[in-house]
Amino acid sequence: MSKFEDEIVAQVVDDFKKRQEQRRPVELNWRLNMNFVLGNQFAEISPKGDIADVDRQYFWQQREVYNHIAPILETRLAKLARVKARPIVRPATGDDIDVAAASLSTKLIEAVCNENDFSAQLAKANMWSEITGSAFFKIAWDNKAGRAIDSEGKVFEGDVKVSLCPPFELFPEDVSIVDIEKQSSIMHVKALTVQEVKKIWDKDVKGGEVNVFTFDNTQVAGGLGYTATVPRIISEKREDSVTVIEKYEKPTKEYPNGRLIIVAGDKLVFMGDLPFVNGENGERTYPFARQECLENLSNFFGSSVVERIIPVQRAYNSVKNRKHEFMNRIALGVLAVEDGSCDTDNLEEEGLPPGKILVYRQGGTPPIMLSPGQIPAEFSREEEKLLNEFTMISGVSEVTTYSQVPSNVASGTAISLLLEQDDTRISLTADSLRDCVKSIGKQILRLYRQYAKIPRVKRITGENGDVEVASFSAGNIGCEDIVFDTVNDIEDTLSARRAMVYDLLRLGLFAGENGKLSSATKAKLFEILGFGNWESGNDYDESHLKKAKRENAELEKQDVAPDVYDDHDTHVAEHVKLFVSSKCDKNPDLKERVAEHIRKHKELFSLDMGVKDLERRFEGEKDNERAE
Repeated sequence: MSKFEDEIVAQVVDDFKKRQEQRRPVELNWRLNMNFVLGNQFAEISPKGDIADVDRQYFWQQREVYNHIAPILETRLAKLARVKARPIVRPATGDDIDVAAASLSTKLIEAVCNENDFSAQLAKANMWSEITGSAFFKIAWDNKAGRAIDSEGKVFEGDVKVSLCPPFELFPEDVSIVDIEKQSSIMHVKALTVQEVKKIWDKDVKGGEVNVFTFDNTQVAGGLGYTATVPRIISEKREDSVTVIEKYEKPTKEYPNGRLIIVAGDKLVFMGDLPFVNGENGERTYPFARQECLENLSNFFGSSVVERIIPVQRAYNSVKNRKHEFMNRIALGVLAVEDGSCDTDNLEEEGLPPGKILVYRQGGTPPIMLSPGQIPAEFSREEEKLLNEFTMISGVSEVTTYSQVPSNVASGTAISLLLEQDDTRISLTADSLRDCVKSIGKQILRLYRQYAKIPRVKRITGENGDVEVASFSAGNIGCEDIVFDTVNDIEDTLSARRAMVYDLLRLGLFAGENGKLSSATKAKLFEILGFGNWESGNDYDESHLKKAKRENAELEKQDVAPDVYDDHDTHVAEHVKLFVSSKCDKNPDLKERVAEHIRKHKELFSLDMGVKDLERRFEGEKDNERAE
């Protein structure tokens, strides 16, 4: 490497070490949270700046773990899984061009999410967010994805890649700055093997040992006469690996397009402009979207509910263990022995089992059992208070945590109110999740606008779940004038939705002017009720509507002749929508082709009606002849 590259590498590595030290207190809290979720609840942050296990002070000390954090976490994750974070792109106007662009954009986002298995990544992101307070997604363009465009299969058209980044991989320049866009630079750091670096950047680097986190067991739990093991998070060395640092710098006067520097081990593998035009108004910015459990106004990383529950969990374990120690004293007893009156070593080993012959010194006082008393009522009262604190801090009541109704609640309305309160507390996290999905959707469309300059083909999901092949380019994708929305299902359960639909059906609000349900309405109702599109798979009207839309697309290029078997009413209605749209106003040739196509449909419709009228007359005459 040149001297200039050596200086760049040294600067990046030094900057990374400073950021490590700045973020260390936050990282220690994350590791402590992870240990408590796993069950290692006798861990603490040591003065040396690491996670240490606290050993038992006495051999008889009771140190069991009564993990209430795990079920609370599972309940919150189950609620977040009900948030249907599906981006819906809505057109800014009712113009057909905007409507078509919005529909295509929505389908493209769905296609990218399906290809990247986004639902599974979102489930993992929810877990990272709940435990550490934050989770991040990286939205980038992968030049090696998509279809091959050369005969040798070495050049690909590229596609969007969405990947989950745990908070351990992100290093902001200033931890006290909350907004991502206000950070001057952000580092994305991860450990890769030497072979992976060679495959990605075609660079040979020298491997070594890199610290990573893994699972282990520790023997800090247990009680009188036994030892229990609990899992924990520890740091270990990974062989033949390097630390890869991607430093994203915000655009400045010196670097108007920003700068991206990638260092793998001790080598500079890339340096150039920020690659993606993924910001507002065509700006280049960071390719990250953030999801938070709870917003932290003084830290780049969010806060976690687990962090708040840890003091209550420690107190609860302490109360339960002290209670069981008291019960051990009652069950085993405490002996008072006069000095020298008997063999104390034997008593210590065997105790006073039934049938034991106790020999003590003549004239001495025999051993006696001291009265242990009763377990103080304060233990039970404190235990109940701590259980209530779990509910208060986590926002998850016993209705959802323990799947049972409180003994003092019998009213259905009261139970519904309890469930609504749970949903209200977790709605802040759900809002952050939806904002994250919004940001991901915007960046996906902006990357397509940047890279899909020539027409390309993509498999997308149609309106009724059918797989379609769509041709598009950057000009078909609207981004800046589109509103993003997401469907929230956290408070809308399937049973509640069905009950609402049944009520509206009884009121007749879905019926048409003739009092009947149309085929399209039936299909939508089946979808809402969770039965899928039963009525739309081979629906007659839907098939003709799709054919009419395909004809509209073909009419933009050439004349199209209608078929005799077309449902002319459906076709004419769809073609008239195109005729009165702005496309035909701007293109007289298209308008003339559409008008001619509609005229041919009407001719075929008149001819068809004439034939049917003749058939009816002929059948009538035959009926009269048979009657005579």
